[in-house]
Amino acid sequence: MSRQATIERATSETEIDVNLTIDGVGDSKVSTGVGFFDHMLTLFAKHGLFDLKINAKGDLEVDGHHTVEDVGICLGQAFDKALGNREGIVRYGFVIVPMDEALATVSIDISGRPFLAYNLDLSASQVGGFDTDLPHEFFQAFVNNAGITLHVRMQAGTNPHHIIEAVFKGFGKAMDQATRVDPRITGVHSTKGVI
Repeated sequence: MSRQATIERATSETEIDVNLTIDGVGDSKVSTGVGFFDHMLTLFAKHGLFDLKINAKGDLEVDGHHTVEDVGICLGQAFDKALGNREGIVRYGFVIVPMDEALATVSIDISGRPFLAYNLDLSASQVGGFDTDLPHEFFQAFVNNAGITLHVRMQAGTNPHHIIEAVFKGFGKAMDQATRVDPRITGVHSTKGVI
């Protein structure tokens, strides 16, 4: 079974190409023009063991908002497409990830019901020129297009870089758990028979 997808999206604000292989080894090549965001997506791929190529060009002269949000849209669509009918997947993922003083909990249900619960309280407005409100925009776009429920909880932390890094690593690990195929599961993992 080949669980991969390519998504291309062009608007007046951005041009995004995403190539995703769910059953990868964590290889990635990410270029969005937003350095800190590239670093976070690379961590996501590495810790989720996803092979991921993202090439994004956006109106960065305005700010990073459109680029970050549109990458979330495309990455969500890529997972939705690559997962196909969801047969055999574990469906749920849950991790607690430390990053020095920061501790983040990430919980996922590949449910077909988009929902984001997000409580990061970041003291700084920017990290390396990256607006700290943009992870919320990324995750909201992702869940809306992937059809998943995602809970992101900050348990501890003072350094915004460490907090966001713990979240993206946890996001990768939780998505890896949730997208795994379990041979004991027949059809989709739901008493309803559909996801």
